[in-house]
Amino acid sequence: MTSQQRVSGGELLVSTQPSGAGFFDQSVILMLESDEDGALGVALNKPSALPVSQVLPDWEPQLNPPQVLFAGGPVLPNGAICLAKVLDPGEDPLGWRRIIGDIGVLHLDTPVELTAGAFSDVRVFAGYCGWDPGQLAEEMRHGAWVRTTPREEEIFGADAGDLWRKVLRRLGGQAALLSAYTATPELN
Repeated sequence: MTSQQRVSGGELLVSTQPSGAGFFDQSVILMLESDEDGALGVALNKPSALPVSQVLPDWEPQLNPPQVLFAGGPVLPNGAICLAKVLDPGEDPLGWRRIIGDIGVLHLDTPVELTAGAFSDVRVFAGYCGWDPGQLAEEMRHGAWVRTTPREEEIFGADAGDLWRKVLRRLGGQAALLSAYTATPELN
């Protein structure tokens, strides 16, 4: 994959697989990093039923609704990654690393009292999506993903369940046609 083709941190990858791809069925992935060692991202549209209060109770008051853990991906599902948007775009708060614009990764070992009031949006993901060197490039060549620039409401919006269809419709063309997929085609 050339540097122009390499997926970058901050991009969205939208699965072209409506079914049959396991975790990646209808996934919308925010890429956190991508380099010669591989790539890493989190699925934005897979909220779980587990309230954050049961695993990270101190963080619950800072979270956007729904205040549940999101399934970030199949890799290390017992680990957690936190995305957060800074209130002051000119600052890089303690424990926070910028990904795109005012949005970055916040280390959950940062004392909660030091983060209070520094972020407008916060979401926690259990696990992540990871690709070995060359793996994502191969998937891109086979058309498994559509890439785009995310909108803030796509990263922190409350209605994550329908995000796959919304992003595909926003992209238009062939992607918008894919958004009409139904598991029961006889209903079309």
